[in-house]
Amino acid sequence: MSKTKTFHDVVRERYSARTYRADPVPGDVIHAVLDDAQRSPSNANIQPWDVHIVSGAARDRVSEALLAAEAEGRMTPDYPFGYDELYGAYSDRQVRQADQYYKSIGVAREATDDRRMALLRNLEFFGAPHACFLFLPPFYDSVRIASDVGMYGQTFLLSLTAHGLQGCPQTLLGFFAGTIREVLGVDPKLKMLFGISFGYPDLESQGASYRIDRAPIEENVTLHS
Repeated sequence: MSKTKTFHDVVRERYSARTYRADPVPGDVIHAVLDDAQRSPSNANIQPWDVHIVSGAARDRVSEALLAAEAEGRMTPDYPFGYDELYGAYSDRQVRQADQYYKSIGVAREATDDRRMALLRNLEFFGAPHACFLFLPPFYDSVRIASDVGMYGQTFLLSLTAHGLQGCPQTLLGFFAGTIREVLGVDPKLKMLFGISFGYPDLESQGASYRIDRAPIEENVTLHS
């Protein structure tokens, strides 16, 4: 009998895995994760997430299309994103995260070609056998709807960990929203927020021990009384 993990354990064991084993996750396990995620809260219970999961040949088709689009410089994001607006502690954390990650996989800051190859691994889903794409209807200004989808994504990620899996949420996949919509035949009205590569983590690979640190609570939370 498997030991039931506490919420405390699940939260601390979850991490953004960037190396995976090739063996696919059984369909009943994926369904159980989706069943957990479906319990996520949403404003007025409208449940605005429109979720597309690719495996097998569909996963390969999407990855090939993403790599081709990137090679052609064809980015089609639904929402803007960039690091140029970051400042102070936000910028410091982003720089530290990139530095720690590249060091964990043995890529030097000045190794431009190696860093590019590492970037392209995002579009290969880091070798994961499955990927999940989160779309939403463009109600209002999308901000409140996006918060609902974000809660869905977090529940999905925590359920993966509880089932012995891991996932990596990837903003970069959202840079190719148009390509993903086209390959999967997704309704053009739906906007893509981000994607999640997932599967069984490869704990023996280079960089598998990499973990992102967290700021002390006091940096983010102000208690009022």
